[in-house]
Formats: sequence, C-alpha cells, structure tokens
Amino acid sequence: MPLDNARKKAENLRREIRDHDRRYFTENAPIISDYDYDMLLRHLKELEETYPEIITSDSPTQRIGEQPVEGFKSVRHSVPMLSIENAYSYDEVLDFHNRVQKAFPKEKIDYVAEPKIDGLAVLLRYEKGVLVTGATRGDGFTGDDVTSNLKTIRSIP
Repeated sequence: MPLDNARKKAENLRREIRDHDRRYFTENAPIISDYDYDMLLRHLKELEETYPEIITSDSPTQRIGEQPVEGFKSVRHSVPMLSIENAYSYDEVLDFHNRVQKAFPKEKIDYVAEPKIDGLAVLLRYEKGVLVTGATRGDGFTGDDVTSNLKTIRSIP
C-alpha cells in the first residue's frame, strides 16, 4: 500500500476509534462489540507497525487508557495500572509468550489468563483490612475515585 494511502487509512481508523472511545467511556453507549473495537485497534497497530512514520503522538495505540471523567475526584495510583492485552487465538498467546521470553530470557515467568468480561478495571486499596480507596484505571497513572460506588457492591470486602 502506498504511504499516502496508509496515512489516510490510519487517520480514518484513529477517528473511528476515538468516536467509539467517546461513546463507550464518556457516554456509556457503545455501538459496537468489544471484539469489533479490538479489531479496529489491532488493524491500526498493524498499520503503524508496517509504516512507523505514520504514527502520531495522539494515536489510540500510544496511550494506556482513558482520561479521568469530569465530576469524579482524581486519584494518583502509587503503582501504574498498565493496560491488558487481548488474545483471540492460541497463536496470539504463543506470540505473547515468545515476546516475554525474548525480553526476559533468564527469568521464570508465570502467567494468569482469564476470559475477557466487559467491565471496569479498578484498583482497591485497603488499610488495616478496610477499603479506603477504589479508583478506575483512567490513564494508567491517575483514575477516578469511585470508592463510594464500590462500597455498594457486597462482594467487595
């Protein structure tokens, strides 16, 4: 694909992904499935890997998460909440494993894998066994304080 076409395709994908981000994170009204969203993002990543000169600093591939929502108090995470990668096939899990082994060739690595369930990632902080703060991932460094909301969920100690 010519570079100009790749650049235009990437711009269109970025615009479409941002629109879906707004609908999902701000309006709480998504119009596509998580899988379809992941495929859009994956396509953009592949395009940017093939043509690194088209990567922009504001590309959805260059960020960890969403900005905190207005109206909530912000909480700075003591340890960053990094993004979670999705895998849709055995080959993708194997590719991930190979990247980890390459990065840490002498380390023994243990994995935890879970089925993807749509929802919200939160960090729970306890002091002396009592929940004191619950915060969303946000941008990975600062999230929304949702402690009062989380205290209504009986399964959270």
